[in-house]
Amino acid sequence: MKKTILIIDDEKHTRDGLRTAFEEEYEVYVAADAAGALAVLEADPIDLVITDLKLGTDDGMSLMDRLLALPTPPICIMMTAYGSVDTAVEAMRRGAYDFVTKPVNLDRLGMLARRALRERDVETENRELRREVKKNRAPDRMIGRSPAMEHVFETIRQVAPTKATVLIQGESGTGKEVAAKAIHSLSTRSDKPFIAVHCAALSPQLLESELFGHEKGAFTGAGERRIGRFEQAAGGTLFLDEIGEIDPSVQVKILRVLGEKSFERVGGNQTMGTDVRLIAATNKDLAKMVEEGAFREDLFFRLHVVPLRMPPLREHPDDIPLLVNATLKEMEKEHGKPGRPFSKEASRALETYAWPGNIRELRAAVEHAVVLGSDPRTLELKDLPTSLQGAMHGLTLEENLDLSKAANSLIHKALDECSNNRTLAAKKLGISRRTLHRQLAKQGITKKNL
Repeated sequence: MKKTILIIDDEKHTRDGLRTAFEEEYEVYVAADAAGALAVLEADPIDLVITDLKLGTDDGMSLMDRLLALPTPPICIMMTAYGSVDTAVEAMRRGAYDFVTKPVNLDRLGMLARRALRERDVETENRELRREVKKNRAPDRMIGRSPAMEHVFETIRQVAPTKATVLIQGESGTGKEVAAKAIHSLSTRSDKPFIAVHCAALSPQLLESELFGHEKGAFTGAGERRIGRFEQAAGGTLFLDEIGEIDPSVQVKILRVLGEKSFERVGGNQTMGTDVRLIAATNKDLAKMVEEGAFREDLFFRLHVVPLRMPPLREHPDDIPLLVNATLKEMEKEHGKPGRPFSKEASRALETYAWPGNIRELRAAVEHAVVLGSDPRTLELKDLPTSLQGAMHGLTLEENLDLSKAANSLIHKALDECSNNRTLAAKKLGISRRTLHRQLAKQGITKKNL
């Protein structure tokens, strides 16, 4: 829809001339005085008002004050044949966007109108985005409004006030630690420590010492007593990330802590009581590991009291724009960069890419663009990592799939080569999994008849 402009001037030839100049680009209204202007504003919302300072017996400055006090005020540009620096400063001080003198330079006035309306659009978009992000944000930077994420939020809200152990499962980069922090922040333990341990980074001996602490001389290099993470997290939450990587000898000790609420430091004989809520996370299939004998069944059931699955980003693509925009604002602030939106082409790449690295990869891609983007107005496709630039090539293929019979045979060939694995076939074709689904649906092919 066209933007709306109201021109207020008591000289008919000025009103008619400005109407002619703007009516091709905008929906133009005119008024000769304050009463006529207010009648227009009562009937229709107006985006921009261009008003003369002198309106017969009316005062344009006073009228502007009334317009800017409306619930949805228009942008106001003042014009006058009696221009002075003092008048211009006063108009700007009272809320005018800018000030022009008569005879009006139409090119300058047109430029001012376009710039003012563009800035208003950006402000509106940012305001709506902040409202959306706030509405769809769970604690600790969790963002989403998709059914998949709503299920995550609801599970967190239900389990947080309890003492139940939680096992968070999901692919790398889906936000498992963020979910653990959200559970802690909503719990009655929120004023106590949240301690995270990344189990895969430590050898069995070092992990045991990290978790339970050790006494001086417990092993070579143990020159002094060390307080372990279970003691440090007293009264709070201990988060064990990548728990599927821990050695069976350490699994036994964690099982005892969960069952008996006690432990000993390595090399010590004093039994220590503990009050810690345990949250564990893994990107592995622990149930399958139990079947294969790689993970203790009794520990699995102790951890699996409340399971929480973090969905991969490809399962909730509708959340991508929210995540991108929230991350964009965060990275701009962190790196001291100006606010710039992504171009349409870059946005399409962000929304089409398969995101194998999930939210962690998305955050890295947005930060890459913010840091390297050189255009002062927008972030372009070239500012994104090369993997995302390739997503646009996939879009080109997508747009041509309907036009090329050969494309159907390419799809079937890719599916054959990938043993009907649609994710691998889409990657091989250079298109998104959703695009592949749409093309197969057009051919009447479903999973059942593959």
